Amino acid sequence: MSDTASGPGWGECVTTEVKDGIAWITLNRPDKRNAINPGIVREMTAVLNAMEGDPDAEVLVITGAGDSFSAGQDLKEYFRETETWPPHERERLFADNAAWQWRRLMHYRKPTIAMVNGWCFGGAFQVLVGCDLAIAAEDATFGLSEINWGIIPAGIVTKSVSMVIPQRDAMYYIMTGETFTGIQAAEMRLVNKAVPQEQLRAEVTKLAETLKKKNPHVLRAAKSAYHHVRQMGWEQSLEYLMAKADSTTFRDRDRGAEKGMSQFIDEKKYKPGLGAYDRDA
Repeated sequence: MSDTASGPGWGECVTTEVKDGIAWITLNRPDKRNAINPGIVREMTAVLNAMEGDPDAEVLVITGAGDSFSAGQDLKEYFRETETWPPHERERLFADNAAWQWRRLMHYRKPTIAMVNGWCFGGAFQVLVGCDLAIAAEDATFGLSEINWGIIPAGIVTKSVSMVIPQRDAMYYIMTGETFTGIQAAEMRLVNKAVPQEQLRAEVTKLAETLKKKNPHVLRAAKSAYHHVRQMGWEQSLEYLMAKADSTTFRDRDRGAEKGMSQFIDEKKYKPGLGAYDRDA
């Protein structure tokens, strides 16, 4: 199935293509370096809702049109032009933006990959870190430039950065506002890897194909467990993970634990350390 998203709520600022189990979601304001405006907020909220219920969309990839991933928040359309909005409407916009960039993506029911094809600044870091995995072009340009125009990296940007980048790197780029490349982003673990621009889509596709082979129920539970236990102590984590494992096995319609154990021990059909069990068997 291949389609471009359209209809109430999206289609102008965000496009989608669902093909071979992968949903390619593109922020589509290339003339503005895909800066996030109210239109993107509304349309990404609608797209994430739609993709969550689409059985053809097994893995989501978020990227940007043209030469940018996203330049962050659109200062004019998102901040200046909304100053005259009724307070409740502006607060709703800010809440919806936080929801899709952070809360929704981090706990999304399907695997998500950020494909950073170019410029990635400010508020775009929330989207980047909100995705489960990330691959960047080696020549992509990253920056936390807020210090250069007199503000701090707010929203949830500073928190996002602190969760994935070592302190010395995070403090350096927050305090200097200097840019860094996709290669440097991979070295400091902001992204999983960086590859030449011409190999980017193929590398992301390869990763998505790997995720598609996993049991989706267990994959969802595994990412949820990770996000919860990183905030817990050791004893609390043990109790939570034991209960989560039991719940995951009980609710798994695919009977993954049973199939995987049988195919490994009895049938000797695969090696868990080298690949996934056959879900269709």
